[in-house]
Amino acid sequence: MARHVSATPATQLLRKAGVAVAEHHYEYIDHGGTAEAAAQLGIDEHRIIKTLLMQDERKRELVILMHGDRSVSTRQLGRAIGSKSVEPCSPEQAQRATGYRVGGISPFGTRKRMPVYVERGILSIPTILINGGQRGYLIDLPSQTLVDLLGAVPVDCALE
Repeated sequence: MARHVSATPATQLLRKAGVAVAEHHYEYIDHGGTAEAAAQLGIDEHRIIKTLLMQDERKRELVILMHGDRSVSTRQLGRAIGSKSVEPCSPEQAQRATGYRVGGISPFGTRKRMPVYVERGILSIPTILINGGQRGYLIDLPSQTLVDLLGAVPVDCALE
């Protein structure tokens, strides 16, 4: 698949910041998630990072970045960020806050500015794949970009 996605808000932000990315396209399948992307691209699912939208007890949205093959412990996340509770946002709320369709949400170039948290282990992987702002489109970039560009705060909240 030699498609080129010239511009999403995510790629525009990265380009402007001087971050070079490699593009990876795969056939998006509803509810296929990172396992499907990993299988199609022949990439370890642990290197593919999910962008998840959550909200705290005051309904304030936040982004949590998690390994594709792991789940978020909302209890641990809440503790780590000092919230009484954390729960997933509805798909509609996630789309409104980010400007992206579910399945194509990138943490870069979101419509609304939100705090970003990253599972600590992700930062030990030199390069990661993360959604580029469109379904079936991952971009490969240094994990440090999450901290440098998004101010992502490392947390420990992965369920094994």
